[in-house]
Amino acid sequence: MHYKTKKLLNNIRDAIVNPKNFFKTIVADGNLEDSMLMAFIYGLIGGALVLLFRLIGGATITIGTVFSQLIIVPVLAVALLFIMGGLLMLISEITGGERDWEIAIKGLASVFFMYPVILLLNSCAFNCWSIWVISLLVDAWVLYILYCLSVYCMRGARFNVLLVIGILAVFILTVYISDYRISWLMMKNAGATLSCLL
Repeated sequence: MHYKTKKLLNNIRDAIVNPKNFFKTIVADGNLEDSMLMAFIYGLIGGALVLLFRLIGGATITIGTVFSQLIIVPVLAVALLFIMGGLLMLISEITGGERDWEIAIKGLASVFFMYPVILLLNSCAFNCWSIWVISLLVDAWVLYILYCLSVYCMRGARFNVLLVIGILAVFILTVYISDYRISWLMMKNAGATLSCLL
């Protein structure tokens, strides 16, 4: 158990500090169960952290909230893993990278430690200004990780990956400057976003 925890922490460190070398070591070995379990556990941790943060903030915690954060969020994390896997495969196809579904899922699962962090950051927003700043920073970080996965894990052509990431960035910016921004921010923190409408 101690060895697995140490290895997990080392993987998180390497994914942040040295993504190039870390993602190049990911290979297909026929075992997707660990990746799904990792996504579920990180989703559970994220849900628990959000509950804890709300309790500290004095919010009322209902049975529905507990069910949502401890059951629905982990299941959504696994679903998100496969949705993002499809997106990564599409980017890989466009940029001439690997066409291996397992490598895409394993690469994404290795950075799913971001999921609880993102959930916690979104729950930290308390007004319109803070949800905007947090949302922009989180979206920029997700695009950076997607770039690292596409280049180093899926081995796509760097210029092509930059082009695709640039298009995604423009799309996200378009959402922010359009009427859809409220819906986008609502998905992250409804309470803080409501202050933007007052």
